[in-house]
Amino acid sequence: MNLLRLVSVATLSIAALSTMTLAAEVSSKAPPLSPEASIATMQVQPGYCVVPVLWEPDIEEPSVVVWDGNGRMYVVEMRTYMQDIDGRNQLKPTSRVSRHEDTDGDGVYDKHTVFADNLVLPRMVLPLLDSVIIGETNTLDLKSYRDTDDDGIADEIELWHEGGDRGGNLEHQPSGLVWNVDNWIYTTYTGYRLRFTSGKVVTEPLQFNTGQWGLTHDNVGRMFYSTAGGENPALAFQQPIIYGQIGLRGEQVDGFREVFPIDNVPDVQGGPGRVRDDNTLTQFTGGGGQSIYRGDAMPSDFDGDLIICEPVGRLIRRAKVVDEEGRITLSNAYEGTEFVAARDPNFRPVNSATGPDGCLYLVDMYRGIIQEGNWVRKGSYLRKIVEEYELDKNIGRGRIYRVDHESTRRGPQPRMLDETPAQLMRHLSHPNGWWRSEAQKLIILHGDRSILPELIRMAENADEPLGRLHALWTIEGLDAVTPELLAKGMKDSDARVRAAAIRIAEPFLATDERFDILIKDLGKDSSTAVVIQTLLSVNHGRHPKADAITDWILIANQDNPNVASIAQQYRSNLEAIVAERKKFAELQSRNKELADSMVRGRVIYSTLCTTCHGENGKGHPAPKGGGLHLAPPLAGSPRVRGHKARLGRILLQGLIGPIEDKTYADGLMMPLASNSDTWIADVANYVRNSWGNEASIIRPTDIRQIRNESASRIGPWTLNDLDYYDPPALENRSEWKIASNANEDNLFKMIDGDASTRWDSAARQSPGTWFTIELPEPVTPMTLVLNTRKSNKDYPRGYVVEVSEDGTIWNDPVAKGYGNQAVTRIELDAPGLVRYLRVTQTGKSNVNYWSVHELSLHAIPRDAAPPVSMAELLAKMEPKALAEHAKRDGDAQRGATLFYGATISCAKCHDPDSGPRLGPDLAIKREAVTDQTLVDAVLDPSKEIHKDFQQVSVITADGLVLTGFPVSENDDELVIREPAGGKEITIAQDDIDDVVPLKVSAMPTGLVNQLRDPSQFSDLIRFLIEVQDGGPETMNRLKNSR
Repeated sequence: MNLLRLVSVATLSIAALSTMTLAAEVSSKAPPLSPEASIATMQVQPGYCVVPVLWEPDIEEPSVVVWDGNGRMYVVEMRTYMQDIDGRNQLKPTSRVSRHEDTDGDGVYDKHTVFADNLVLPRMVLPLLDSVIIGETNTLDLKSYRDTDDDGIADEIELWHEGGDRGGNLEHQPSGLVWNVDNWIYTTYTGYRLRFTSGKVVTEPLQFNTGQWGLTHDNVGRMFYSTAGGENPALAFQQPIIYGQIGLRGEQVDGFREVFPIDNVPDVQGGPGRVRDDNTLTQFTGGGGQSIYRGDAMPSDFDGDLIICEPVGRLIRRAKVVDEEGRITLSNAYEGTEFVAARDPNFRPVNSATGPDGCLYLVDMYRGIIQEGNWVRKGSYLRKIVEEYELDKNIGRGRIYRVDHESTRRGPQPRMLDETPAQLMRHLSHPNGWWRSEAQKLIILHGDRSILPELIRMAENADEPLGRLHALWTIEGLDAVTPELLAKGMKDSDARVRAAAIRIAEPFLATDERFDILIKDLGKDSSTAVVIQTLLSVNHGRHPKADAITDWILIANQDNPNVASIAQQYRSNLEAIVAERKKFAELQSRNKELADSMVRGRVIYSTLCTTCHGENGKGHPAPKGGGLHLAPPLAGSPRVRGHKARLGRILLQGLIGPIEDKTYADGLMMPLASNSDTWIADVANYVRNSWGNEASIIRPTDIRQIRNESASRIGPWTLNDLDYYDPPALENRSEWKIASNANEDNLFKMIDGDASTRWDSAARQSPGTWFTIELPEPVTPMTLVLNTRKSNKDYPRGYVVEVSEDGTIWNDPVAKGYGNQAVTRIELDAPGLVRYLRVTQTGKSNVNYWSVHELSLHAIPRDAAPPVSMAELLAKMEPKALAEHAKRDGDAQRGATLFYGATISCAKCHDPDSGPRLGPDLAIKREAVTDQTLVDAVLDPSKEIHKDFQQVSVITADGLVLTGFPVSENDDELVIREPAGGKEITIAQDDIDDVVPLKVSAMPTGLVNQLRDPSQFSDLIRFLIEVQDGGPETMNRLKNSR
């Protein structure tokens, strides 16, 4: 046995007992284990071992770990996170940041204090010189906590940075708070970065910031972001984020996002489409908590590797990070397997870090349910799994692990907070990157410029290249760089130092010509990384000849496509910034409310939505290719530009199914209802007025109204349902009666179907001109369209729209605004059914008339019923009647098309060619199956589960949970088949603690919501009836004749 893996048995026994008494009730199907027992379920790569250093009850629900300059560990404890399946009371201020010390040097933390208590789900911690900065949920404010009497408890709290309120789902709020090599402090989900200088905090816009949970940087300052929601464990790492999100084809090697868990609990947000037939996760869906290993206690080939936590898959990925001629690539260090993987369902690694001792640390939240409540709603696939395995019962625990190698020699505990700036300087060349970065930060915070001469000598002559690099950046942080020092740095023997020097020189490049000769040399440097940094810096530093320099750099490096791609992306990013700023400035002058909302929405979109929809709103290709995109384009989308009632529902409750006959890789847009009305309105306004889109403002009150109207909706919408809220134009214009106080003789030309004729005001625009529409019957008006294309400057300079039931009493205005192009689309907030509309022109033009060439009204007819989901509609009918209807009117051939199509994907589980899987072979005749039971099985899969597909959970004596279909059982053993159609697992009866039948079918409910109409349901049932009656021959015939 590896001695490094041995831990005090007595200590662990106490921990195990504590684990059993922490909660009154725990899952019987996924029971929590002691740290020792949990580690025993892990597969760890040879030579490495996992060692517990801190666990419950000393910590609960840990999510972040950092250390201060004296090596004291600070742990973020999210004690209110998902304490029940609905996530109630999560914002109760009872979470904390605790401090822990290893007083005897054995590697186990034995002294514990509550450093900061009564917090609202803290999420970021940054130790400074004599204080610790903490960021909480639902605010962008950052507070400074000081322990003035050194008892381990903060007793002085001050506002360090005022950022204001921050709403939204807690999974989509800032994380990180990382002091990078460039002396800027970065987070995810914000449109700025921070810097502590001259005793105050300053911010700088960061237009293309991104990320979700977790943030890290490498030795030269490249940031590595991740987006669990976008299923991308690493992005925007090619170049520093200040140059925009830059990515290169092949930066993740083929198959990088595929994961290889060893557990089989399918609690995956994406449902069956994200699990293999053996219930293991197929790809990253919760990747985050990443860190670049920068320590010195692992083998040398570990240095610079990217560590990614995947709590849904219960695994840790070790990724190799390689520079291939200017392209950073990521690959799995262990093909077909993982660095660490566990069978324990409660192993939930959510963060990682390099420690002061040079080792790798892992934060295990150790709990049952990991997804936030927004993704575990009633009726969701995930909720059923959580309930089946009772995952919501396992709460209030947590562990910090250290990963050792058999060659590991842990480094000493630092005492940097007790050292002077002069003493700290020697750590800038330390082999452990944690020491280098901590020393740089503390020297800058001290602000002692008396050490500058020695720092300069170090920057020029230190033996270690990274020591010279950190010395340069430390001088930059003290605002003491000079052109002479940078010129020497640009000639350094190490490419990393040369690249740092040209980047630090950016503020000088616009005016100091002394760098021009050096720029020419760097532009043809032997290191592609230096060439790329030079290209970026001359542009970002606004060198007067930036375009010419860029051109000759590209010519000099024309054999390297990475240089050209990065240059093109940077230019595109810069052009987008300039164009957007110009647009916002123009919009501010005419509609400040919309402009301000769009600015806020831009930040939300860039940090949450770009991963799937793309920075340009055109959608990102799916990782596995195949012509699929992750999400549909938003640029030009009728759902985006159409009525807010439709877009609002999509944002609130989500969207499922094909869009315009295209299937997207994810197939489901998750609901955003947990965010505030203002948050949703802001992101809606941004997408409705970007990339060529243009639409009226959506206000928080609009979202609130839509939220109330759709409160009873369960599950995501389909496009068919949503058509109701963005109806076509009325076709009864010949029955309309139009009246006006101007040019009455030409009113009929508004609705004559001839766009070359027009009604006009017969005078230049001035307030008070109006026209009314009397409809033949009441409708709910949604959108009024004034087409003035043939007189494209005659749009209304302002308008007010009122409605009435009788033409006498007019309601308060249902729309106010102004036109700015040839077609004015006016979204209406009508209170209900009306017959009369009045449009009054309120603006003024000294040149143009008010004209209307064609007038149309999009409205919901009086007899139209609000949408009801297909599942709800069919549930109102008796199964017998549905079966009879299918036999009478259904078409089996059309049903086969549905069965084998990508939308519902029935064949994935039921096609005999795939073998027995999650459901029975439907071509096998079963006497108990009737036409009615087929209907029941589709509409309510869990009502009666076939005995051969009644899954069971087998809980073994060592706490493992195995799920599958029973095959056979005798006194000695139980055999179950994983839902893979063949793989059988034999379990000795002596190893079994319990066998629990699962009451929920593996087939999700609500699949029928994707059907267009009841006739498709009849077609599908008719197909199933014929296959059941005719057997395999009929099934093959229908399949092959599609």
